[in-house]
Amino acid sequence: MADIIKEILKEMPAGKISDASFEGANIVLYTKDADFFLDNRGIIKEAVDKFKKRIELRPDPDITMEPEKAEKEIKKLVGKDAGIGNVNFDPQRSMVIIEAEKPGLAIGKQGELLREIRAKTHWVPLVRRTPAIKSKIIDEIRAVLYKESDYRRKFLDKTGHRVYDGWLREKKEEWIRMSFLGGAREVGRSCLFLQTPESRVMLDCGVNVASWDNAYPYLEVPEFNIKQLDAVIITHSHLDHIGFVPYLFKFGYKGPVYMTAPTRDVGSLLLLDYIKIMRAEGKEPIFETEDVKEMVKHTITLDYEEVTDITPDVRITMYNSGHILGSSEVHMHVGNGLHNIVYTGDMKYGRTALLEAANTRFPRVETLIMEATYGGKDNVLPPQREADDKLKNVIKETVERGGKILMPTLGSGRAQEVLVMIESMVRNKELKEIPVYIDGMVWDITAIHTAYPEFLNSTVRKQIFHKDQNPFLSPIFKRVGSKKERKQLIEEKGPCIILATSGMLVGGPSVEYLKNLADNPKNTLIFTCYQGEGSLGQRIQRGQKELIFQEGGKQEMTELKMEVHKLEITAHSDRRQLTNFVYRCSPKPKKVIVNHGENSRCLDLASSLHKMNRIETNAPRDLDSIRLK
Repeated sequence: MADIIKEILKEMPAGKISDASFEGANIVLYTKDADFFLDNRGIIKEAVDKFKKRIELRPDPDITMEPEKAEKEIKKLVGKDAGIGNVNFDPQRSMVIIEAEKPGLAIGKQGELLREIRAKTHWVPLVRRTPAIKSKIIDEIRAVLYKESDYRRKFLDKTGHRVYDGWLREKKEEWIRMSFLGGAREVGRSCLFLQTPESRVMLDCGVNVASWDNAYPYLEVPEFNIKQLDAVIITHSHLDHIGFVPYLFKFGYKGPVYMTAPTRDVGSLLLLDYIKIMRAEGKEPIFETEDVKEMVKHTITLDYEEVTDITPDVRITMYNSGHILGSSEVHMHVGNGLHNIVYTGDMKYGRTALLEAANTRFPRVETLIMEATYGGKDNVLPPQREADDKLKNVIKETVERGGKILMPTLGSGRAQEVLVMIESMVRNKELKEIPVYIDGMVWDITAIHTAYPEFLNSTVRKQIFHKDQNPFLSPIFKRVGSKKERKQLIEEKGPCIILATSGMLVGGPSVEYLKNLADNPKNTLIFTCYQGEGSLGQRIQRGQKELIFQEGGKQEMTELKMEVHKLEITAHSDRRQLTNFVYRCSPKPKKVIVNHGENSRCLDLASSLHKMNRIETNAPRDLDSIRLK
């Protein structure tokens, strides 16, 4: 037993605690005394204040009510108005997860119903929102976690021992080194590797979906050894940040992966789709569905501003980065006040139709590692109103000439932003009602958005809480669920909007639509996201008119006659927002490292930030290592 648990048990009354274990960095005590479980007379709070750690008291599984009886009791206590759906029991941890359409009614005033459930059933209740749109992936992820409850408890305990059992390596002096194994002076395959005398931590581990030559991070470097890897932190669910994580599990990694719950859910969906796309293109997938499940089993989800230790000398906190649902900036406190690093991942420093602006306030920050996707001098985007007006006008013009609008989109982020924008225009009578067809993973990811309104901006959150105003439930949105429906949509006459993945026209249904709609000048192609180097989307933006598609082993050529527009709505910060972010960052960083951008943009932003702020800046290349302390 770890020393910290021994010390905590000394503070507990004799005979009251039957078991104690870790859940990651949190400490859980179990009791067979029902009265002590329901009222510990402030003893647990005193221990929390003394040890400055999260300590939770739970009932021993021996004293919990039988699940069948407990479920009936819970439904009776809560009543029908809350719209209770699944009630799932985690017997290893004495917890019951209640899914409700109206979580507030299941919780009761000031948690009154939760206290009643605890008192009557001796289970610890957790209430989760039932997605307004049913989400198969959320159901599957929860099923994996419930099924693996016993394994999860052991895994979380082992993770806690790594944090609290002291140093594995001899410490002679303190130092911090960051290696860039991908995503430096490029967009795609983001992967940073943090080393201290004690810790080995990976920040993001992605793939470059637009390149088969330079698709994966440089994990063959001498400093990286998968057996020594302590933890992986994922900022968000796009494949260029999460796409290589299952590969780590395929090759034996069994440690924790830290991310927000929406990142886990959306990321799992994108990873499973990535396997399908590789197979459809006749390529051998680099990992299998089982490896994605392993990632889910080993994921520890964090809320924004939740502090947790991940190794003996690294503590992290995630903050909203404004990029997509659940995307995070990662604040790392290394050593005992030795150094503080903020890694922005992808970020948007500006409120959007969907999300609040990226956070700029941190407890401490000496080194800032930031993205530069739109970091070049010329990367200044028009105001949001201008982008809205352009979208509205392009849709109107295409509808008037009887054409279809194809919007290739990233499954997560841009698609939902566009849905909210179009729904708002229709609701405010700025646009006539027009069917919006959603194909690919966009529908499933939109369902996940309805499960996590707390991660969205205050406007959309309020709309979701009022079912009749939920923008994602608008009758204009229609799902395309099969190849047959896709074929019908292509052949149907009459204007419509089609949102389909992938956003860069690299695989997915968007390519199928393009192949069939490209030669009609009435139709319009609208790009809504960054087009990676080498992607079909980028080639079209650069003026390519002759498109070659694979059709059953043969190559077919189609002439691009449809109108092409680039809509400047991006989940990334433009040049002005990036420089404002550094200016507003509190406290001011002493060093800024620029990554996740094309070569010239990284160099240009680093140079400008140095001149504007009189601080040290750097734009490393892949395989570079920088000593931070």
